[in-house]
Amino acid sequence: MNLDKLLELLMYAIPSLITGAVAYYMFDRHFKDQQNTRKWLVLRENQKQALPLRLQAYERLALLLERINPSKLLIRVAPIGDDKMDYQNLLIRHIEQEYEHNLTQQIYISDDAWVMILTAKNTIIQNIRKVALDESIANADELREKILSNLFDNESASTVALAYLKSEVSEVLG
Repeated sequence: MNLDKLLELLMYAIPSLITGAVAYYMFDRHFKDQQNTRKWLVLRENQKQALPLRLQAYERLALLLERINPSKLLIRVAPIGDDKMDYQNLLIRHIEQEYEHNLTQQIYISDDAWVMILTAKNTIIQNIRKVALDESIANADELREKILSNLFDNESASTVALAYLKSEVSEVLG
């Protein structure tokens, strides 16, 4: 008789345990889904608020690249004197000021885009220094002309970086 009662008890307990396990599993999944949904909603709301800041950062960095583009920089920054080294330093100082003014924008863009901007800035400075070392250039006006003529032969680093920024913005918006 004891065995019969034990079997009867098991026959009631096993379905109860199975039902309890299924209920636990279902509630656990439901709560995890709810938590994921809340996380997704918070993330979507944060992205909605961050998107204008990111786009503003891209705009400012596009402006930076346009302002340090040698063709526009040479038009905007005229030589003060005749010394080519003074003019070189003036151009580099303008580039560095533009860069420092927009330094904080890096937190809103990808690391790859920031590396492109930094590379463009450094390449432009390096090209200006390289041209200024040319002994055949005697004064600031000749330095200016030589930098401009080099732009006709090669694409400006700022143009390449700007194209990269545009492609990244299209990915952000797309």
